[in-house]
Amino acid sequence: MGARAGLIFCVYDGGMRFPSPPSSQLQRDPATFLPAPAVRGNFLLVTCRGDAEAAVCRRQAEIMPAVAKAAWRRGVVTFRLGSQDPPDDFFPDLVFARTVIRSLGQVAAATQQELVEAVKPLVAHDRWDTIHVWHRDPRLETEVNAAAIRSALLEAYKLPAACGPVAQPGDLVLDCLIDSAERWWLGWHRAGTQAGCLPGGMHAQALPEDKVSRAWLKLDEAISTFAVDLRPGQRAVELGASPGGACQRLLESGLTVVGIDPALVDDRVAAHPAFEQWRMRARDVKLRSFRGFDWIIADMNIDPRSTLESIGRIVTAAGVKPSGIIATLKLPDWSRAAELPGWLDQFRSWGFAARARQLSTSGREVCVVAVRSRKR
Repeated sequence: MGARAGLIFCVYDGGMRFPSPPSSQLQRDPATFLPAPAVRGNFLLVTCRGDAEAAVCRRQAEIMPAVAKAAWRRGVVTFRLGSQDPPDDFFPDLVFARTVIRSLGQVAAATQQELVEAVKPLVAHDRWDTIHVWHRDPRLETEVNAAAIRSALLEAYKLPAACGPVAQPGDLVLDCLIDSAERWWLGWHRAGTQAGCLPGGMHAQALPEDKVSRAWLKLDEAISTFAVDLRPGQRAVELGASPGGACQRLLESGLTVVGIDPALVDDRVAAHPAFEQWRMRARDVKLRSFRGFDWIIADMNIDPRSTLESIGRIVTAAGVKPSGIIATLKLPDWSRAAELPGWLDQFRSWGFAARARQLSTSGREVCVVAVRSRKR
């Protein structure tokens, strides 16, 4: 693991940051990057699901003991860096964080125009590739128009109105977190991870009307976040498939899919020529039936230990050699988040390199993507 000025920057799985920076960033010449602000900010601002703050802080204590928790409120935790100065694209493996930025402070005023006018003196940097604006609390979305605020900031910084909110790897991003109609947090980051390219780290895709359940959306975000290499012609099996949202997403990627569930899947999935359903519980399927599958998918509404037992029974069976696993581990309460390192160790004991993240489209749960290691 690598470190700089006392901060641990690389954690888990061979020293990779989580998730790994997209390859496009590695191919871009850093000489083309806009320079970072001279005043970099002495705090990290981390956003998360509105009840995951304690889980974020527990993870911080494990991997970033050199930083100090400063303050939190619903959906936001700040950490004092002190003398530490992490890289521009710093995005530590906090698992439950949606995005991580360098905080420059707050502006407060009675009107949007006054808030916009207060931004430039606070930020003291004029050149940005794009601007991210998002709400601390989704309940504010009906009260405060993030798109209007972003348009006003684009105009203030003379960025074209057509400038898209999704950053490209290497872009310098001005961040505006809407705390209320009268107060914003300001900060910045250099886009590196998939989450860092999206405003607030929130998945850009909404659930299309023709999808059968939100499982489609969660799997779509997992594929994007972890750069899952699904290939047409591969075979996948989902444990607990009904009503079939995840199966639908796999079918759209060109996979042949088997769904295991006593309950019927949606007719739109069942009618697909590349889909087959086994109407039984996963534990009743003979282990040899799992031979030849490339992916094991599991999103069952049961205790994480039971989910892991179901997966472990399959992937350790003779002749069963999937390339990867995508598993959702439900958390009955947040205290169970402390068990995550042990859960990931189980994937490694089966011969898989595992990464975890609480997806922005999910509830109180963690998505684990595990790919078979070259060496056990």
